[in-house]
Amino acid sequence: MGLDIAEVGELDRDAFVERFGGVFEASPWVAQAAYPSGPFADLDALHRAMTAVVDRAPRERQLELIRAHPDLAGQAAIAGELTAASTAEQASAGLDRLSAEQFERITALNAAYRERFGFPFVICAREHDAPAIIAAMERRLAHTPDTEVPNALEEIGRIARLRLEDLVT
Repeated sequence: MGLDIAEVGELDRDAFVERFGGVFEASPWVAQAAYPSGPFADLDALHRAMTAVVDRAPRERQLELIRAHPDLAGQAAIAGELTAASTAEQASAGLDRLSAEQFERITALNAAYRERFGFPFVICAREHDAPAIIAAMERRLAHTPDTEVPNALEEIGRIARLRLEDLVT
């Protein structure tokens, strides 16, 4: 059950981090650093505070955040090791129901992307289906690292926004 924004403002630091620490994949440091910006006027303000933390973070910390994301339809998904949020997000895009051809293509693209950039391909799966994700992977493989890091962080912000919408009414 979601909290309303006033209830969010009443949380102490530990409760806030407990509630929002997973909004940015395996990176509770974002919630910890955003907490002092509260209380938040609305969901937009909460999201802005959290994304500002990421934007201000040193590049290596941003890369750690990107690397915290699982490969799409990758080994962690197959093994059932994704977070509940990632599992639902990948399922919403149909990544749990890929054809053999789609699975092979995504697996090859994941490997090529990781080889090129040193981190997993990140996209807000809830806003796409499998064919659109494959097309985006193909397109973004041609980018430079200087282009792709901001792209990945923008997608992470989109994922975080939807996760916040799930947690705050």
